[in-house]
Amino acid sequence: MSATAHAQVDDHAHDDHGHHHKETFVTKYIFSQDHKMIAKQYLITGVLVMGFIGIAMSLFFRMQIAWPGESFPIFEAILGKWAPDGVMDADMYLALVTMHGTIMVFFVLTAGLSGTFSNLLIPLQIGARDMASGFLNMLSFWMFFVSCVVMVISLFVEAGPAAAGWTIYPPLSALPMAQPGSGMGMTLWLVSMAIFIASSLLGSLNYIVTVINLRTKGMSMTRLPLTIWAFFITAIIGVISFPVLLSAALLLIMDRSFGTSFFLSDIFIQGEVLHYQGGSPVLYEHLFWFLGHPEVYIVLLPALGITSEVMSTNARKPIFGYRAMVASIMAIAFLSTIVWGHHMFISGMNPFLGSVFTFTTLLIAIPSAVKAFNYITTLWKGNLQLNPAMLFSIGLVSTFITGGLTGIILGDSTLDINVHDTYFVVAHFHLVMGISALYGLFAGVYHWFPKLFEGRMMNKNLGYVHFWVTAVCAYGVFFPMHFVGMAGLPRRYYENTAFPMFDEFTDIQVLMTTFALIAGAAQLLFVYNFVRSMFYGKKGPKNPWNSNTLEWTAEVKHIHGNWDGPIPHVHRWAYDYSKVDENGEYIIPGQDFVPQTVPLQEDEEELQH
Repeated sequence: MSATAHAQVDDHAHDDHGHHHKETFVTKYIFSQDHKMIAKQYLITGVLVMGFIGIAMSLFFRMQIAWPGESFPIFEAILGKWAPDGVMDADMYLALVTMHGTIMVFFVLTAGLSGTFSNLLIPLQIGARDMASGFLNMLSFWMFFVSCVVMVISLFVEAGPAAAGWTIYPPLSALPMAQPGSGMGMTLWLVSMAIFIASSLLGSLNYIVTVINLRTKGMSMTRLPLTIWAFFITAIIGVISFPVLLSAALLLIMDRSFGTSFFLSDIFIQGEVLHYQGGSPVLYEHLFWFLGHPEVYIVLLPALGITSEVMSTNARKPIFGYRAMVASIMAIAFLSTIVWGHHMFISGMNPFLGSVFTFTTLLIAIPSAVKAFNYITTLWKGNLQLNPAMLFSIGLVSTFITGGLTGIILGDSTLDINVHDTYFVVAHFHLVMGISALYGLFAGVYHWFPKLFEGRMMNKNLGYVHFWVTAVCAYGVFFPMHFVGMAGLPRRYYENTAFPMFDEFTDIQVLMTTFALIAGAAQLLFVYNFVRSMFYGKKGPKNPWNSNTLEWTAEVKHIHGNWDGPIPHVHRWAYDYSKVDENGEYIIPGQDFVPQTVPLQEDEEELQH
């Protein structure tokens, strides 16, 4: 491919990178075009700030479900007129659910996870000076930042933020007069999402071009670390599916503000017939879920890629079934685009079409199982280094399996009818998508923190506390939720006091909320550890985890262009851990890892991956 030619040009063209012109505060920290700084901007904006807001919202509405009608002074202090005398208003409850879902799925787990690690790792692990376009990369972040600001501003609109569930189905989202949360807050939601999608597309195109064009000499596609494969395929899914959501958002804006009827027909408000004719709310569902299901894998695949890298490094073993892992990432990406109908089994869909979507949905279990078994086999008989990053990676495999098993029920059109729109669905996707992706995010932060912050390490003991409290509480919240859902408790209800048959679940709701509050406190411990380690963390060695990949050969101090001298060349794949020669000796005496930059020795066979 063109990688070789490019690498040779690159070695000469960029020798002056170490002696770059003096940067000002603005060009270094604000409008930076350096991928490492942009990764930090995504991490702090997307994960720490937006993540804090999203998790705080979930704790608020969990308190309302556990203790309906109770007065909490904190509600009045923060929600103001939406919690008179500290009792949460029903409209605000739905708005909090809507904004929590939107912020966590898009801003934290899509932009926060992909934006941080794709930016940090793609150039460093493929051996590139920077992204293909530093300017586009900067633009991508600042559009994301603007969309965050617009979304946060929508929380303070007089009529309240968007309130129609995070999927914002019409007619609630298409009629500004439908309810308080359908007004200005909804308009801002749509504008914010349109900007967010533009940002996401710019980022994705940049990642794709960088991986295809800027690999160093010797870095063939089959020598790429699995992290890069995951980011690469994720970017491709994003480019294919995000424009469909953009079209849905634009058509909704047309319906709301310009009198069209794409998603509206035969609407009555207080006995009065509105003039809308001929639209279909089900059309919106198709457009939304055509992004919505690939979105699950846009969130999950980067986390799985990070887990592959962290797990192989800390098991001191080659990743099991490298080619099968790459094939499963591709299979998941393809299948994710033909399963969206399983979100719509009760929308009046033709039963035959339902059976087709059931078939394609259950097929996705195959590549997912390949990944799960390969992770378990990688751990098998490994010399496990159980640091916080490794624990979170193992936790991801656990939640991926437990959350995925309930997907078999929801993916079956006949079984889904009984549990659709109950807490069973909430429990399923929080485990398989939310918690799994968060564990991957945490694993990545603990593992690559020294790369982000010039050699500083996070506190390991605080990391252990963070993991165990989070792991126990995550199951404490979402395991009981399955049973509440199977008993028929609907999701998104402000209170269930109108249904005497649900009174028996009050204690379970209190239990789940208690676990949620403890889990929220554990995340504050992570934030403390993160911020303190940024400034005072102890400095580790250049390659703290004895890892093979290229990023640990780059300078510890952040310089423009990553490597002070020429870019290193690659001679082997990324997973030569515990590799021995025919005499049973390590390839490099006394060292159980062989970096990618070490040439193959005479008679040494490159592992068939």
